[in-house]
Amino acid sequence: MKILMVLTSHDQLGDTGKKTGFWLEEFAAPYYVFKDAGAQLTLASPKGGQPPLDPKSDEPDAQTEATRRYRGDPAAQQALANTVPLAGVKAEEFDAVFYPGGHGPLWDLAQDADSIRLIESMFAAGKPVAAVCHAPGVLGQAKGEGGAPLVQGKRVTGFTNTEEAAVGLTEVVPFLVEDMLVRNGGQYSKAEDWAPYVVTDGLLVTGQNPASSEPGAQALLALLDKRS
Repeated sequence: MKILMVLTSHDQLGDTGKKTGFWLEEFAAPYYVFKDAGAQLTLASPKGGQPPLDPKSDEPDAQTEATRRYRGDPAAQQALANTVPLAGVKAEEFDAVFYPGGHGPLWDLAQDADSIRLIESMFAAGKPVAAVCHAPGVLGQAKGEGGAPLVQGKRVTGFTNTEEAAVGLTEVVPFLVEDMLVRNGGQYSKAEDWAPYVVTDGLLVTGQNPASSEPGAQALLALLDKRS
């Protein structure tokens, strides 16, 4: 079982002068779900190398069992520091792909041609794609059969407009994940803000927020189990 995890390379929070990147919990929790299930993991990012960590996700109140495990795991830290460049990744080499969130993906992965091609190729090959929190934003420009938006007619979730408002970044982000999914014809649904919520529709798994990252990874594994 070979799973690809794709992380952002973008570290600027719009023109605020603040830093962003990937959200630690949304990487660490799925990483260990997959690792503990015996998956062979490859980590990729648009620029390769060390992806930028959202500093807020490293604050004490954002820590979880998975993030603490990561901090004590030199092998995981080494793997993260050496992501492969996304341009060299081939969909046929993997059984599934998982996108952790954080605000970074809204700037780079959402319009990255290699990422879009990867997502479309995975779907065309009947392989699962998962994205949590802000990462469903990477689906915005991906197309399905006949050139329609990939999410059109699919049940989806992602970071809510009210969650974005709660963190004060509605006017900073390039687009709102909830609005984009609805605009592209997705059948969007959500739970209460910050509650874990995951939707699976066919090959697509989406999670609403950081709390959805572990159940999102488990949902991806469930899809792989069905195919094996």
